[in-house]
Amino acid sequence: MKNSIAYTIFIIAASVFTGSRAQAGTLDSLQVKARVGYNIGGTTPIPLPETIRSIESYNLTPSFMVGFDAILPLTQQWGITASLRFENKGMKATVTTKAYFMEVVKGDQKMAGLFTGHVEQEVKQWMLTVPVMATLKLSNKVMLKGGPYVSFLLNKGFSGIASDGYLRKDSPTGAKILMGNREGEWATYDFDDDMRSVQFGIGIGVDWQLHKRIGLMADLNWGLTGIFPGDFKTVEQPLYPVYGTIGVFYRLK
Repeated sequence: MKNSIAYTIFIIAASVFTGSRAQAGTLDSLQVKARVGYNIGGTTPIPLPETIRSIESYNLTPSFMVGFDAILPLTQQWGITASLRFENKGMKATVTTKAYFMEVVKGDQKMAGLFTGHVEQEVKQWMLTVPVMATLKLSNKVMLKGGPYVSFLLNKGFSGIASDGYLRKDSPTGAKILMGNREGEWATYDFDDDMRSVQFGIGIGVDWQLHKRIGLMADLNWGLTGIFPGDFKTVEQPLYPVYGTIGVFYRLK
């Protein structure tokens, strides 16, 4: 299924570029931009479930993006762009939960149940992202863009700690397993190998040309597939990557 979706996106992009070339008769108008930016956001259930009572902390992590765009104008206003980006989407957060379903490891015991307490979470996602977007030139300085993207994960991580609370093993009335706030007293979890290797989403953004070659960018990318497959039930709700990117670009051509 994932391969068929990626193949479909590739065929659509190739068809558009081929058709555009046939209409324009030349690629002399092709523009090339280099980009660098910083990703700010998180991986979250949408909406937040009642079992997550509060967000105690959120920490930015080094989440940089570098990439290149090829922009083909179709008319004076409209065009299409295909990009290749190398990026990281990471986060660290602590939440307070009540009866939140989890699977954890304490000591040499693996257990599942409803956890009430603090959950620390760290997400790491290094990926190659390929957006294919329509562009709309509002003026000589401002260009809007929007369209789908596919990301291929090169390195991934989802791990954390459950502490300062207790786990009701297997059911709401199951055995009460206490979790302290020191190493050896808390429980851990690690679902790196269960994460998706391919993600799909949609993005929108704006480019603002400051000078002949230099400009500012702002993008919003919203994951449409959770970071785990649909049949992964260890985490209670699907978690979606939602990140904004701010940065600069340089027009090479």
